[in-house]
Amino acid sequence: MKIQKFEDIISWQKAKELNILLNKQFQVCRDFNFKTQLLRAAISIMNNIAEGYERGSNKELKHFLFISKGSCAEVRSMLYLALELGFITQEQFDFNSALAIEISKMISGFIKTL
Repeated sequence: MKIQKFEDIISWQKAKELNILLNKQFQVCRDFNFKTQLLRAAISIMNNIAEGYERGSNKELKHFLFISKGSCAEVRSMLYLALELGFITQEQFDFNSALAIEISKMISGFIKTL
């Protein structure tokens, strides 16, 4: 399938899924600074994919995809803290972390095609 718009990009779709999941899971988190940092990193994944695509050049898209990969790592890093601080369960950690890794791998594959 040819990508016509950023919404067609599977890694963007998966990043949106991760954002919805994290927003629901951290809705009642009382540590506002932690919650905000985590959610900003998560939204950065999908927004950088979108922004890079809309820039219209492979060079810029690749640049923004690398930023998205960095944001995936930031989310995963924060998930370790969330687990240790009791904000999420081990099951939530495992699922969220696996999804972030999957997104990161998809982005890597996308970068390689460019």
